[in-house]
Amino acid sequence: MDEETIWLEGSISTEAALLSDYRQVAAVYVQRGDGRRWDRRLSRLQQLTARKKVPLTLVDESFIAERTTGNSHGGVVAEAGPREFVSLESLVVNEERPFVVMLDGIEDPFNFGQALRSLYAAGVSGVVVRPRNWFTAAGIVARASAGVSEQMPIAIAETAELAAETYRQLGLSVAATSNKDAVSLYEADLTRPLFLLLGGEKRGITRSFLAQADLILQIPYQQPNFQQSLGVVASAAIVSFEVMRQRINHKS
Repeated sequence: MDEETIWLEGSISTEAALLSDYRQVAAVYVQRGDGRRWDRRLSRLQQLTARKKVPLTLVDESFIAERTTGNSHGGVVAEAGPREFVSLESLVVNEERPFVVMLDGIEDPFNFGQALRSLYAAGVSGVVVRPRNWFTAAGIVARASAGVSEQMPIAIAETAELAAETYRQLGLSVAATSNKDAVSLYEADLTRPLFLLLGGEKRGITRSFLAQADLILQIPYQQPNFQQSLGVVASAAIVSFEVMRQRINHKS
């Protein structure tokens, strides 16, 4: 087995990879079973694998167990290659009002995957990550994101500052979240082209980045005594869907 081989677990992750432009799938394996549920699963996978000219093989339970980490695979795994990334610039091509998000410093692959899920659902143009990212745990990320990690266009930047400068030159405003010297998320104009940095669970966002940001956003709380920051999964969902709401209303 090649060291670049990635095992994606479950039919959702497998189907997403087969439909994706960002990863090559070498083979799909389905555990033998009985009943209509298996027939429906096989029918869908057979259609996709035939279209992509990817072999599909029925295997025993032991084959699946040796290549999975949990019990949520449902008897389906895919043997795939490494994730392919795109350029920073390509995330804004043909986008009238691009919205790009950088996820930086997330320590948990489940959180990373769940944040991707919210961003994708809210219609972000693409995501930026550092070279050290959670795609080495592609199976976990794919499950946590419901396959979104295989569909989302993703670029790599060495630092958040480099990404911010690139997008500023391309006409995007640079934004970040913080509780200090910030404007309420619901009072800011988020219809403009936007690059947003969301920090991870431990490091957060550096003062130097906040100092050069065009816009610092705060998520207001109803409970005045609650002083803690929300986790990146909640922040990603709240901010991205507010951007979506404003842009929908702006068009009407």
